[in-house]
Amino acid sequence: MFRIRSRRALSAVTVAAALPLVLTACGMNDADAGSDKSSSPSAAQDSPAQDDTANTQASGPFGSACASVPKEGAGSFEGMGKDPVATAASNNPALSTLVSAVKKAGLVDTLNNAQNITVFAPTNDAFAKIPEADLDKVLNDKATLTKILTYHVVGQKLTPKQLESGSFETLQKGTLTTSGSGESYEVNGTSNVVCGNVPTANATVYIVDTVLMPPR
Repeated sequence: MFRIRSRRALSAVTVAAALPLVLTACGMNDADAGSDKSSSPSAAQDSPAQDDTANTQASGPFGSACASVPKEGAGSFEGMGKDPVATAASNNPALSTLVSAVKKAGLVDTLNNAQNITVFAPTNDAFAKIPEADLDKVLNDKATLTKILTYHVVGQKLTPKQLESGSFETLQKGTLTTSGSGESYEVNGTSNVVCGNVPTANATVYIVDTVLMPPR
Protein backbone atom coordinates (compact mmCIF):
# COMPACT_ATOMS: atom_id res chain seq x y z
CA MET A 1 0.00 0.00 0.00
CA PHE A 2 2.79 2.37 0.87
CA ARG A 3 4.41 1.72 -2.50
CA ILE A 4 1.18 2.34 -4.39
CA ARG A 5 0.58 5.61 -2.52
CA SER A 6 4.17 6.65 -3.19
CA ARG A 7 3.80 5.97 -6.89
CA ARG A 8 0.56 7.96 -6.99
CA ALA A 9 2.17 10.86 -5.16
CA LEU A 10 5.14 10.76 -7.52
CA SER A 11 2.83 10.79 -10.55
CA ALA A 12 0.95 13.78 -9.15
CA VAL A 13 4.18 15.67 -8.61
CA THR A 14 5.31 14.88 -12.15
CA VAL A 15 2.02 16.14 -13.64
CA ALA A 16 2.12 19.27 -11.49
CA ALA A 17 5.67 20.00 -12.62
CA ALA A 18 4.81 19.49 -16.28
CA LEU A 19 1.62 21.57 -16.22
CA PRO A 20 3.29 25.04 -16.30
CA LEU A 21 5.35 23.95 -19.31
CA VAL A 22 2.22 22.85 -21.16
CA LEU A 23 0.42 26.09 -20.34
CA THR A 24 3.44 28.14 -21.44
CA ALA A 25 3.60 26.27 -24.72
CA CYS A 26 -0.10 26.87 -25.27
CA GLY A 27 0.37 30.57 -24.54
CA MET A 28 3.16 30.75 -27.10
CA ASN A 29 0.95 29.05 -29.67
CA ASP A 30 -1.87 31.51 -28.98
CA ALA A 31 0.51 34.44 -29.37
CA ASP A 32 1.82 32.98 -32.61
CA ALA A 33 -1.74 32.50 -33.86
CA GLY A 34 -2.58 36.08 -32.98
CA SER A 35 0.52 37.19 -34.86
CA ASP A 36 -0.54 35.15 -37.88
CA LYS A 37 -4.02 36.70 -37.80
CA SER A 38 -2.64 40.22 -37.92
CA SER A 39 -0.80 39.42 -41.13
CA SER A 40 -3.44 37.18 -42.65
CA PRO A 41 -4.93 38.00 -46.08
CA SER A 42 -8.26 38.98 -44.51
CA ALA A 43 -6.55 41.53 -42.28
CA ALA A 44 -4.55 42.88 -45.21
CA GLN A 45 -7.76 43.29 -47.18
CA ASP A 46 -9.15 45.63 -44.52
CA SER A 47 -6.69 48.41 -45.40
CA PRO A 48 -7.90 49.02 -48.98
CA ALA A 49 -11.45 49.24 -47.64
CA GLN A 50 -10.38 51.98 -45.26
CA ASP A 51 -8.56 53.77 -48.10
CA ASP A 52 -11.70 53.57 -50.23
CA THR A 53 -13.69 55.20 -47.45
CA ALA A 54 -11.15 58.01 -47.18
CA ASN A 55 -11.25 58.53 -50.95
CA THR A 56 -15.04 58.65 -50.88
CA GLN A 57 -14.97 61.31 -48.18
CA ALA A 58 -12.50 63.39 -50.18
CA SER A 59 -14.49 63.10 -53.41
CA GLY A 60 -17.14 65.68 -52.46
CA PRO A 61 -16.91 69.44 -52.04
CA PHE A 62 -14.54 70.65 -49.33
CA GLY A 63 -13.31 73.89 -47.79
CA SER A 64 -14.37 76.55 -45.30
CA ALA A 65 -16.47 78.54 -47.79
CA CYS A 66 -18.59 75.49 -48.65
CA ALA A 67 -20.54 76.10 -45.44
CA SER A 68 -22.12 79.21 -46.99
CA VAL A 69 -23.52 77.29 -49.97
CA PRO A 70 -27.31 76.89 -49.70
CA LYS A 71 -28.52 73.47 -48.59
CA GLU A 72 -31.40 73.43 -51.07
CA GLY A 73 -32.39 74.96 -54.37
CA ALA A 74 -30.52 75.90 -57.56
CA GLY A 75 -27.59 77.34 -55.59
CA SER A 76 -27.02 74.17 -53.56
CA PHE A 77 -24.42 71.58 -54.52
CA GLU A 78 -27.17 69.35 -55.83
CA GLY A 79 -28.70 72.18 -57.83
CA MET A 80 -25.36 73.30 -59.27
CA GLY A 81 -24.69 69.74 -60.37
CA LYS A 82 -27.69 69.91 -62.70
CA ASP A 83 -26.67 73.11 -64.52
CA PRO A 84 -23.74 73.97 -66.82
CA VAL A 85 -21.03 75.95 -65.09
CA ALA A 86 -21.91 79.56 -66.00
CA THR A 87 -25.54 78.99 -65.07
CA ALA A 88 -24.56 77.17 -61.89
CA ALA A 89 -22.28 80.05 -60.86
CA SER A 90 -25.08 82.55 -61.40
CA ASN A 91 -27.04 80.82 -58.64
CA ASN A 92 -24.24 81.35 -56.11
CA PRO A 93 -24.39 84.87 -54.58
CA ALA A 94 -20.68 84.73 -53.67
CA LEU A 95 -19.80 84.58 -57.40
CA SER A 96 -21.94 87.46 -58.66
CA THR A 97 -18.96 89.61 -59.73
CA LEU A 98 -17.49 86.70 -61.68
CA VAL A 99 -20.82 86.06 -63.38
CA SER A 100 -21.10 89.74 -64.33
CA ALA A 101 -17.58 89.62 -65.79
CA VAL A 102 -18.35 86.46 -67.75
CA LYS A 103 -21.41 88.14 -69.25
CA LYS A 104 -19.44 91.28 -70.16
CA ALA A 105 -16.82 89.13 -71.91
CA GLY A 106 -19.49 87.19 -73.78
CA LEU A 107 -18.28 83.86 -72.39
CA VAL A 108 -21.54 82.44 -71.01
CA ASP A 109 -22.22 80.16 -73.99
CA THR A 110 -18.53 79.25 -74.31
CA LEU A 111 -18.39 78.01 -70.73
CA ASN A 112 -21.83 76.39 -70.73
CA ASN A 113 -21.17 74.46 -73.94
CA ALA A 114 -17.65 73.29 -73.05
CA GLN A 115 -17.25 69.72 -71.89
CA ASN A 116 -15.22 68.36 -68.98
CA ILE A 117 -13.50 71.56 -67.88
CA THR A 118 -12.26 72.93 -64.57
CA VAL A 119 -13.03 76.50 -63.53
CA PHE A 120 -11.13 78.31 -60.79
CA ALA A 121 -13.84 80.74 -59.75
CA PRO A 122 -12.84 83.90 -57.81
CA THR A 123 -15.27 85.04 -55.14
CA ASN A 124 -16.64 88.57 -54.85
CA ASP A 125 -14.07 89.16 -52.11
CA ALA A 126 -11.33 88.08 -54.51
CA PHE A 127 -12.37 90.76 -57.01
CA ALA A 128 -12.63 93.27 -54.15
CA LYS A 129 -8.87 92.89 -53.57
CA ILE A 130 -8.30 94.64 -56.91
CA PRO A 131 -8.33 98.46 -56.63
CA GLU A 132 -11.72 99.71 -57.80
CA ALA A 133 -10.33 101.87 -60.59
CA ASP A 134 -8.28 98.96 -61.96
CA LEU A 135 -11.23 96.58 -61.73
CA ASP A 136 -13.54 99.00 -63.57
CA LYS A 137 -10.92 99.39 -66.28
CA VAL A 138 -10.62 95.61 -66.73
CA LEU A 139 -14.39 95.07 -66.73
CA ASN A 140 -14.71 97.59 -69.55
CA ASP A 141 -11.87 96.15 -71.65
CA LYS A 142 -13.32 93.03 -73.27
CA ALA A 143 -10.01 91.75 -74.66
CA THR A 144 -8.21 92.01 -71.31
CA LEU A 145 -11.22 90.66 -69.41
CA THR A 146 -11.46 87.65 -71.73
CA LYS A 147 -7.76 86.97 -71.29
CA ILE A 148 -8.06 87.01 -67.50
CA LEU A 149 -11.23 84.91 -67.35
CA THR A 150 -10.05 82.22 -69.75
CA TYR A 151 -6.86 81.95 -67.69
CA HIS A 152 -9.10 80.57 -64.92
CA VAL A 153 -10.28 77.65 -67.09
CA VAL A 154 -8.49 74.35 -67.70
CA GLY A 155 -9.66 72.05 -70.48
CA GLN A 156 -10.03 68.95 -68.31
CA LYS A 157 -11.72 68.00 -65.06
CA LEU A 158 -9.15 68.09 -62.27
CA THR A 159 -9.38 66.01 -59.11
CA PRO A 160 -7.99 67.15 -55.75
CA LYS A 161 -5.26 64.53 -56.18
CA GLN A 162 -4.12 66.22 -59.40
CA LEU A 163 -3.89 69.56 -57.59
CA GLU A 164 -1.29 68.27 -55.12
CA SER A 165 1.53 69.15 -57.50
CA GLY A 166 0.18 70.17 -60.88
CA SER A 167 0.88 72.34 -63.89
CA PHE A 168 -1.95 72.88 -66.37
CA GLU A 169 -2.49 74.75 -69.61
CA THR A 170 -5.46 77.11 -69.52
CA LEU A 171 -7.87 78.14 -72.27
CA GLN A 172 -5.95 81.41 -72.42
CA LYS A 173 -2.91 79.24 -73.39
CA GLY A 174 -0.98 80.22 -70.29
CA THR A 175 0.00 77.82 -67.51
CA LEU A 176 -1.10 77.77 -63.90
CA THR A 177 0.32 75.65 -61.10
CA THR A 178 -1.30 74.04 -58.09
CA SER A 179 -0.01 72.61 -54.83
CA GLY A 180 -1.30 71.28 -51.53
CA SER A 181 -2.97 68.23 -50.02
CA GLY A 182 -6.02 67.12 -48.08
CA GLU A 183 -8.35 70.11 -48.05
CA SER A 184 -5.70 72.83 -48.45
CA TYR A 185 -4.63 73.88 -51.96
CA GLU A 186 -3.05 76.93 -53.59
CA VAL A 187 -3.11 78.11 -57.19
CA ASN A 188 0.02 79.90 -58.45
CA GLY A 189 1.16 80.12 -54.83
CA THR A 190 -1.09 83.14 -54.23
CA SER A 191 -4.72 82.05 -54.42
CA ASN A 192 -6.30 79.62 -51.94
CA VAL A 193 -9.06 77.16 -52.74
CA VAL A 194 -11.83 78.01 -50.27
CA CYS A 195 -14.46 75.59 -51.59
CA GLY A 196 -13.22 72.92 -53.94
CA ASN A 197 -14.34 69.97 -56.04
CA VAL A 198 -17.80 71.39 -56.70
CA PRO A 199 -19.52 69.52 -59.55
CA THR A 200 -21.63 71.14 -62.25
CA ALA A 201 -23.18 69.49 -65.29
CA ASN A 202 -20.09 70.07 -67.43
CA ALA A 203 -17.32 71.21 -65.09
CA THR A 204 -15.57 70.92 -61.77
CA VAL A 205 -15.32 74.20 -59.87
CA TYR A 206 -12.69 75.29 -57.37
CA ILE A 207 -13.71 78.55 -55.71
CA VAL A 208 -10.63 80.69 -54.95
CA ASP A 209 -9.98 83.77 -52.82
CA THR A 210 -7.74 85.71 -55.26
CA VAL A 211 -8.11 86.57 -58.95
CA LEU A 212 -5.46 84.81 -61.05
CA MET A 213 -3.51 87.03 -63.40
CA PRO A 214 -2.08 85.48 -66.57
CA PRO A 215 1.64 85.97 -67.24
CA ARG A 216 2.38 88.82 -69.59
